[in-house]
Amino acid sequence: MKTAVLAIDVQNGIFNAARPPYESENILDNIRQLISHARKNGNSVIFVQHEAQGVVEYGSDAWKIYDGIAVEEADMRIRKSTPDSFVSTDLDKTLRDAEVDHLIICGYSSDFCIDRTVFRAACSGYRVTLVEDAHTTHDKPHLSAEKIREHHNFILSKHPAVTLMKCSELVSG
Repeated sequence: MKTAVLAIDVQNGIFNAARPPYESENILDNIRQLISHARKNGNSVIFVQHEAQGVVEYGSDAWKIYDGIAVEEADMRIRKSTPDSFVSTDLDKTLRDAEVDHLIICGYSSDFCIDRTVFRAACSGYRVTLVEDAHTTHDKPHLSAEKIREHHNFILSKHPAVTLMKCSELVSG
């Protein structure tokens, strides 16, 4: 079976925003490393792009993959409109057709899209590696982005199909 990097919502409208997410430069650097590592090892790269009217509208510059991330022709793309990348998309079929059974997940937003997609993937029989320093979010009124990410790393890693790893550990191994 195969591995794929699932880069969720790494889009201009999020990372080029006037108020980018927590540690966005570090997160983007780690995502670039994960993608490069995947390509060197013959693994798939799948970009999941969120669509929301007035925010990241399909086809707009805000909807496009972040300008600082190199997209290659072989990379797959999934359009979504809910936090769970599996809901109303062909992600599961795409993964199964490509014989992917292991997902390395990174991107935005720790408390919504990352959380829902990691949990759904793990419950659907995929092995999941959540890259603890390659996903992010924004501060919320009740909790900082740093604490949100820390919390989701903790709770998601308690699922038996989820492994938590740092980017440096993953790309050096």
